[in-house]
Order: sequence, then structure tokens, then C-alpha cells
Amino acid sequence: MASSMGQTEPSFRESVDLMFNRAVALMDLPPGLEEKIRVCNSTYTVRFGVRLRGKIHTFTGYRSVHSEHMEPVKGGIRYATEVNQDEVEALAALMTYKCALVEAPFGGSKGGLCIDPRDWDQHELEQITRRFAYELIKRDLIAPAQNVPAPDMGTGEREMAWMADQFARMNTTDINARACVTGKPLNAGGISGRVEATGRGVQYALREFFRDPRDVETTGLSGTLDGKRVVVQGLGNVGYHAAKFLQEEDGCIITGIIERDGALFSAEGLNVQDVRDWIVKHGGVSGYPDAGYTADGAAVLEQECDILVPAALEGVINMSNAARIKAPLIIEAANGPVTAGADDILREKGTVIIPDMYANAGGVTVSYFEWVKNLSHIRFGRMQRRQEESRHALIVNELERLADAMGSTWSLTPSFKDRYLRGAGELELVRSGLDDTMRIAYQEMRNVWHGRDDVADLRTAAYLVSIGKVAASYQAKGL
Repeated sequence: MASSMGQTEPSFRESVDLMFNRAVALMDLPPGLEEKIRVCNSTYTVRFGVRLRGKIHTFTGYRSVHSEHMEPVKGGIRYATEVNQDEVEALAALMTYKCALVEAPFGGSKGGLCIDPRDWDQHELEQITRRFAYELIKRDLIAPAQNVPAPDMGTGEREMAWMADQFARMNTTDINARACVTGKPLNAGGISGRVEATGRGVQYALREFFRDPRDVETTGLSGTLDGKRVVVQGLGNVGYHAAKFLQEEDGCIITGIIERDGALFSAEGLNVQDVRDWIVKHGGVSGYPDAGYTADGAAVLEQECDILVPAALEGVINMSNAARIKAPLIIEAANGPVTAGADDILREKGTVIIPDMYANAGGVTVSYFEWVKNLSHIRFGRMQRRQEESRHALIVNELERLADAMGSTWSLTPSFKDRYLRGAGELELVRSGLDDTMRIAYQEMRNVWHGRDDVADLRTAAYLVSIGKVAASYQAKGL
């Protein structure tokens, strides 16, 4: 793709390397360490056959390991026809930096299978997934201590359950077999809150951004999230949960939703749940009755709004449309939705971008919690929940006894009492851990952003923090 100025649009892989290079130019790394961190350690390409519909179909898949400064390595597996080695290696690099930024103790990895899942029925997809998993497992590219995949675009709980079961069949005495993948269903070793995790992380990231008036001022906005106009591109798992939580819990007005078959817009706000239900039933947004519709979804990216949430594919904001983007704040819920060329244009305009390696790290953070749960063989909250409730009940009972003894008409409101007496279960603990992780990571980025004169944007700050942590890990290994 070329811009009107004749410049060439960088590829996704080139974008990641360009942004990496911009950051390391501001660092003083030992000779050779910069290259060691940047390059992808290894990529395995597999071509396997599965007998389906009376003939053998050959599929191509990838598993890339970017960095083993910590092990196991972590990263999703996506099913899409566009999957290729460059994309998988770029995503693996992002995983390295993402895990380091949020202090999930993993290296970076990524996988993909060149397939459109909609072309196959469930039984066929299971056969394909199990054979792909078999090819990776026998090379230790799926293993609890070495390489732990998760869902990504085109995959979900179902595919992770198949992969985990395939690993268990091939490793019958491994007590930690369930920890070989994350994002599994609850009844197969999953964790509460994993499905919503990436979207929830986007919400927590925006909340932390809006906690500091200095940060909000950089966008020209003011106040809190309440009433902010939001356009969401992609109402898949991530975009749906992010939009739903921002609308229902933070008072945001979702003025635009962009999908593959067009976009909906409404100045008064769209009901996210209604739109999602319509998409599930009809396969797209076309025909939705309670909003304006345009077949040109890309045009709605350029609509006036306060916050733009690209939550689908990489490269949707590029050199051809960046100059027309009006949102003062962009939060990258997808991986790589803004190309390096577009990033330059937006920074010159003063647009603030909360970068993908931080904004969508909720998924890997809760995947980390699931991995820990699988290794510990006990759900979070099981040991302490009722003890918490008993301790809180002691306080409430004593307060009520004192009120009675003093003849006071004072009493605790029932809603407060119910909330206070309820001990934290797994979902509450997962959300608490995710909130804490997103806050701490953002504060580290913010300190670099505001604390260094040579850092003008959050993306560079994020790379500086994460690369510094990866470098420290390599140096601890003796490199």
C-alpha cells in the first residue's frame, strides 16, 4: 500500500520492528543485546493432511517463538486464511513485550493455521485442530513448561479444550497436562473471567488513563469516562466486552459499531447487547433496525468521537486514512491496528494512542492466572472465601450488638451488608488481579512518558519499559 505522498506502507512485521527501533535508540543496551531481543528465535512451519469429505486436505500452520528469556513462552493460536509467517512472528514479538510489560513470567510466542473455520463443521474442525495440536505437541511446541497457547482470532474455548485433551492423550502421566493451554472452558480447567478478560482489560486501561487529569488533558478531553462518545471497530469477543462494560459500568455512549459488512451509527448511542444479539442471529449489522447504517464501515473510523477502539484486525488505521481520524484518543484493543506510518501521522496531529501491547494485555494476564490455577490444582478463593465471610460477619454482628446495647436506631443498609459479607470468589479475585496488573503497568508507562523529555508518546514508553525488563532477564542469564 502506498500513500498519496509516495511513501510505502510498512507491513505489520516492519511496523513492530520500526517501533522497537524507535525505542531502543533511546536506550543504552550492551552491544548485540538489541539484536538478540529484536530477532525471532525460531518459527516452525507444519503442513499436515487430514482426510475429510472423501479426500485428503493439506493445511499449513505455524508456531513462532520470539523470545525465551523466560519460559514457558506464551501466545495465542489464530485461525484465519491470511495467516502467514511474517504476521505470526510479528505477533510473537508483541507477546514478548506485552508479557514483560505486565510482568507475566512468559516469553513471547504465537501460532496460526491458514483456515477459515466457517468452511468446516464442528466435527471436521475438531479433526483438523487435533492433528495440528499433535504436530506441535510432539515437538514440544505445546507443553506446560515450554509453550502455552491460548485463543486468538478464529479460536476459542472449544479449540483450546480439544488441544488440551490431545496433549493429555499423548502425555497420560503428566499431572499438569491441563496447563498446556489457557482459555479453556471452566469444566476443562479454565478460569472464571477469561472470556471477558481482554475486553475487561481495555476498560481498566481507560479507567487508569482517566484517573490522571494530566493524561486526559493531553487529549483535549476533560472529566471522566461518563458521557464520552466511543466508536468500536469489531464487535467480536474483545470489542463486544470492552464496549459492553464501558457502556454499562462507565456511562460511555457507543455512537458507532463497525463490522465486516458495514457500520451502525447513532448520536444517541447504540445498545451494545442488542447489536451483538443481532450479529449472532444475522451474521452482520446490516438490517439492524434502531440505528443508521452504512456499507462503508471504514468511513465510520473517521467519525467524530472521543475514543476510538479498533478491536479487530491489524492495519485498519494506516497511511491512507490516518490524517482523517478525528478521535483525540485511540486505544488499541486489537494487535497492531495502527501501522507505523499511521502512528507517525497521528503523533504529529497530537492524537494520544494507548498502545496494543498494554491495552489488550488483559487476555495474557488472566491466561497467566489460569496457568497458575492449573499448576496449583485448586480454584482461586476456595481456601479463604468462607473464612473472609466469617471474619466480616464478626465485625457486622459486633457493630449491631453495640447499636442495640446503646439503644441506637442506627443500622447498616441491607445492600452494604450483603456486599460486605460476601467473600471474594474466583471471578472477583481474577478481576482484582487484572485491575491491579493494568494499573501498575500503566503507571510504569506514565512515569516514563511524563518523566523523560525524549519520550513523547505512550507507545515508546511501553517499549522502553518492556524492552528494559527483557534485557534485564537476558543479563541475569549471563548474556
